[in-house]
Amino acid sequence: MIKASTYRGEEVAVFGLGRSGITTALSLQSGGATVYAWDDNQDARKFAKSQGVHIRDLRKIDWSKISALALSPGVPDTLPEPHWSAKLAKSADVPIIGDIEIFAREVMARAPERRPKIIAITGTNGKSTTTALIGHILQDCGRDAQVGGNIGRGVLDLDDMHAGAVYVIELSSYQLERTYSLKANAAVFLNLSSDHLVRHGDMEGYKRAKLRIFNNQDKTDTAVIGVDDPHVKAICSKLIARNNRKIAPISGRRSMGRGACVIKGVLYALINKKCEKIADLNHAPNLVGEHNWQNAAAAFAAVHALGLDARKIGQALLSFPGLAHRMENIGKVGPVLFVNDSKATNVDAAAQALKAYDNIYWIAGGQADKGGIEDLQKFFPHISRAYLIGEAAMGFATTLREAKVPCKISKELRLAIMCATKDALNSRSKNPVILLSPACASFDQFKSFEARGDDFRTLAEEIISIFEREKQNMQTGAGAA
Repeated sequence: MIKASTYRGEEVAVFGLGRSGITTALSLQSGGATVYAWDDNQDARKFAKSQGVHIRDLRKIDWSKISALALSPGVPDTLPEPHWSAKLAKSADVPIIGDIEIFAREVMARAPERRPKIIAITGTNGKSTTTALIGHILQDCGRDAQVGGNIGRGVLDLDDMHAGAVYVIELSSYQLERTYSLKANAAVFLNLSSDHLVRHGDMEGYKRAKLRIFNNQDKTDTAVIGVDDPHVKAICSKLIARNNRKIAPISGRRSMGRGACVIKGVLYALINKKCEKIADLNHAPNLVGEHNWQNAAAAFAAVHALGLDARKIGQALLSFPGLAHRMENIGKVGPVLFVNDSKATNVDAAAQALKAYDNIYWIAGGQADKGGIEDLQKFFPHISRAYLIGEAAMGFATTLREAKVPCKISKELRLAIMCATKDALNSRSKNPVILLSPACASFDQFKSFEARGDDFRTLAEEIISIFEREKQNMQTGAGAA
């Protein structure tokens, strides 16, 4: 754990006692701050207290003595309605921050030669894969990579700082909007599409929050920017015009004359004014599709900006094990591949998976967002048949049937995967793929997208195991005969 000593001797309020909230409170306490922590949930308060957190109702403290309110990322301080703790803080002119800001202050409090390196990653889609990929590359190249933030461990739960460490931090818009002091050596902005608009008001508010990742950068730092997305491409052009930092544009489909790009699966980068081949990603089984190629280009550019050898980075890319629930290869029954993309909780994310495969037996549905799946119509030719689950099933079925895509309302995941397996095995399709890429949130039937993906994996593994046993029995019988 990182000891947050920049608030030593001061009083800090903490609201929200989930995993990161507890870590924030303990980090501040260990650094010498007096902490008053609270959560509206009694069970959360009890658990936090058992971990050593000082519990105090924030409605009963003297806010005139409070230096900051560390507010959980999921708790609003503006839209759609400020939480009561945020209202109390604002009425007392108390700054509202998050754990990323506390981390950033700890870094900046150190002498420059004692500061660790920071790679920060944001974007609507792909940031978890890119974060994990960067961590994998660094570790494969022998560096001390501390990976966390919006993925895995909370940032203050990472190992204590030293000059040789590299902190690889995934950042959501919720985290960025309360971060002021972060100075990333490499800041990655992948893409931007409509999301979290209730919290941010509109696309401009959402974009402003994301752009905070570039705050405080100077000419020694690098902005890694995806240009396959029109919103972020425009941001790239503006940053190039400012000429106040290094710019590395990245693409999963075309060359830009600078930065890194992937063309037909091969990663290239401009190094010392020369275009060099880095890696053939067609041999990276867990980096399938243009979106993952862009993620790979981003990871390369970010890590190379820190001075790592291009050849070693390329080798590390090919051994990336992938992330659960993100186009995760589960296994095969004969030619039929099972792919778990449960993290695809919106249309943009599902589009990437539908684009990456042909002959898809698509399992989709859940708690739908506004807009349905009309925007996916250009990928419908990739779909052999769809199996629809959850609240969105009827609406999705209407769209698919209008487009002449065969579909079945399965309602439940188990029935969907059973029917998809039967149909895929009986088809004459080349390399059929049973793809769970729901284009929906999971909360109508599951507690999380992870739970949905875990169920899919379990069911797929059961099917694979049954077919393997039958295959062995047939071979044994043939041998006995």
